[in-house]
Amino acid sequence: MPDTAFQTFDVTTHPSQGVANVAGLRAQMTGLGLYGFIIPHEDEHQNEYLPDANERLAWVSGFTGSAGAAIVFQDKAILFADGRYTLQSREQTDPSVFTVEDYNGMASLAEQLLTAPKGSVIGYDPALHSPDGLKTLKAAADQAGLTLKATSPNPLDLAWGNNRPAQPMAPVVPHQIEFAGVTSADKRHGLADTLKSKGAKAALITSPSSLAWLFNIRGGDVIRSPLPLGQAILFDDGRAQIFLEPAKVTDGLTEWLGNEVSLLTPADIAGALADLNGQNVMVDPAISSAYWFEALTSAGAITVPADDICALPRACKNEVEIAGTTTAHIRDGAIISTFLHWVATVAQTTLPSEIEVAQKLESLRIASGRVKDLSFDTISGFGPHGALPHYRVNTASDIRIQPGNLLLVDSGAQSEDGTTDITRTMAIGEPTAEHKRMFTLVLKGHIALATVRFPAGTTGTHLDVLARQYLWAGGFDYDHGTGHGVGVYLGVHEGPQRISKALNRYPLQTGMIVSNEPGFYKTGEFGIRIENLQYVTKTTPVEGGERPMHGFENLTYAPIDRNLIEVSLLTEAERAYMDTYHAKTFDLLKDLVAPDVRDWLETVCAPL
Repeated sequence: MPDTAFQTFDVTTHPSQGVANVAGLRAQMTGLGLYGFIIPHEDEHQNEYLPDANERLAWVSGFTGSAGAAIVFQDKAILFADGRYTLQSREQTDPSVFTVEDYNGMASLAEQLLTAPKGSVIGYDPALHSPDGLKTLKAAADQAGLTLKATSPNPLDLAWGNNRPAQPMAPVVPHQIEFAGVTSADKRHGLADTLKSKGAKAALITSPSSLAWLFNIRGGDVIRSPLPLGQAILFDDGRAQIFLEPAKVTDGLTEWLGNEVSLLTPADIAGALADLNGQNVMVDPAISSAYWFEALTSAGAITVPADDICALPRACKNEVEIAGTTTAHIRDGAIISTFLHWVATVAQTTLPSEIEVAQKLESLRIASGRVKDLSFDTISGFGPHGALPHYRVNTASDIRIQPGNLLLVDSGAQSEDGTTDITRTMAIGEPTAEHKRMFTLVLKGHIALATVRFPAGTTGTHLDVLARQYLWAGGFDYDHGTGHGVGVYLGVHEGPQRISKALNRYPLQTGMIVSNEPGFYKTGEFGIRIENLQYVTKTTPVEGGERPMHGFENLTYAPIDRNLIEVSLLTEAERAYMDTYHAKTFDLLKDLVAPDVRDWLETVCAPL
């Protein structure tokens, strides 16, 4: 391994932590007259991945997953974690303090509120909840006869006290036009026209991804994502104000932002909002915290609930971004192929541990010299751990791979020209007939989604069944979405588009990047997932058809384990797809890998 590493694995539990930290929180709650306090995973910026200073849920419970919530009452505490974190949530929490229950968003929290004694006061931090989320909680509180009380300062922060890490102050730097493709001025003036059409004077922007995209800047405040924490106001004439901590401002940043952008500090926000008195201000109730709605109202502004004005244009990548991320994926494909060669040869005899597998892949990415960070902590799960879709190996859970089962590795990287996310499932030793059958059913669904043509107006909800149909025919399914949006040197999970059973109202549009990742998980035995990234192409006519159709273009190229493919279950068209995909994989990567990897690649990419 090189001296520098991105990921750490010593995620340990401290049985006394839950007792001490919950006791400290309860003491603060008592002082505020609270029976309960709600703790979401999300922070003031509604981030999925958090800086250490905002890991409130982890501090109080020990649970370090990227999604979940907790309610601490005076006489009990409940941690909510979804199926991705079934094992981890129980390993990391003290059972004498926390009961672990399944998490289904605000509905789970609302259901738990109904158990509180009538007349109780339940606290929440308005900076950590969106207005949309609070609606559900307030309805439950009213039903149960509870008082839902906004508390400031946050009692958990008071309990954390001087031991709380400092807020991140990573430098904010320009994201050059060779990667961004469109200037900030062009983006701002284009969105200004949208503001005018909506009758709004301004938009309040609180999403770190939107901040980075709109101003063509990047930062490092958020782990695994090159994002700066801050806020901005965009006006209907294309001018803007951006609010950043002075310590983050680098030389030349003011010049980069230009004369139409005022670089201010967080202390200036109150005055800037006051200047909007009587004006219509667009703000997103799904991702901007209730704090900002209250601040705008207090300042005399008229809040106009609307989607984040940057979200949809940010999701539709321009030609420069598509070209850049294509190049990044080819580089990463060569790294992944080198890693897969190692798994197919060296690892089959040395039988490394899950951590050693993840470290090997990370070392290859670091050695490339182009990777700035991982795009998420590598999922390296063997056998039963592979059946946990978002398993995160640590020193307590680490096991060695063994012949006769499957290794699932889901990983990604952040480079200036693109963000990658790829999953490959590999046979260690000889796979069983069940392994091959289930892998091939997953593969058939993956191919169906990769090759579909669809008209304008189609959403990911409409397409999700394509990836599940062969599993459904056999009586199987998987409990996660089929595809999520991905940024370009931004977040690896990006909206508003997605492919899942859950209703999504945003049509798939040209330039949107989505993952294609059906899977199958046999609890306690093995897991399978095949994931590529792909982007939506421009509409083109189909010969003999009446309407132009979108399609998908693959971004990810790396071999899919042919030892796991039951060829007899593939149709002629599916076999042709795999042969074409592997032929292109070899052609793109052959000159980017070492000679021994090239020889292996030629073999595994040969026609089925």
